[in-house]
Amino acid sequence: MKKLIYWLLPILWMGVIYYSSDQPYEDQDMKPLLSQYIDLSFLEAILQPIFFSYHQSIVSVDQLGVEGVVEFFIRKGAHIGAFCILCSLLYLAFRKTWQYKNVTLLTFFAFFTTLLYAIFDEWHQGLTPNRTPYAGDVVLDGIGALIAIFVILIVNKLRK
Repeated sequence: MKKLIYWLLPILWMGVIYYSSDQPYEDQDMKPLLSQYIDLSFLEAILQPIFFSYHQSIVSVDQLGVEGVVEFFIRKGAHIGAFCILCSLLYLAFRKTWQYKNVTLLTFFAFFTTLLYAIFDEWHQGLTPNRTPYAGDVVLDGIGALIAIFVILIVNKLRK
C-alpha cells in the first residue's frame, strides 16, 4: 500500500497537466488578468528588443503587447516547471518502489517516462479546441525534466 502512494503523486500531477492541456486557449488567456490588475508598462523598454519566431508566430511587444510577451514566458516557464516536478515525482516513485537502486538507471527511467508523457500531452493538446501541438513544447518539457535530473544527481552527490 505504501508503494502505491509514491505512484499516486506523479499520477495526480499527470492529471493536473492533462487538465491544463484540456482547456481551450480562451479559458487560459492571462492577458486580460495581467492588464487589469498589474501595470506591466515598466517592462516595455526591457521587452522591446525581444523579437523571435515560435511555432510560426512572432513573439514581440509590437505583435503581442507587453502582456502577451509576459504571458508567453509564463506559459513556457510553466512547461519547464510542470515537467521538472513530474520528473522529480517519477524519480521518487521509481526509487521507492523498484528493487534497482542505481541512480543513473532510475534517473533515465524518470526522464524517459517524463518525455513520453510530454509527447502524449502535446498529442492530447492537439485534440483540444483552439490548441495546437508543437514539438518545441516537448523540448521545453524535456528541459524541465533535465533540470530535475541535474538537481537529483547533485543532491545524491552531496549526500555521499
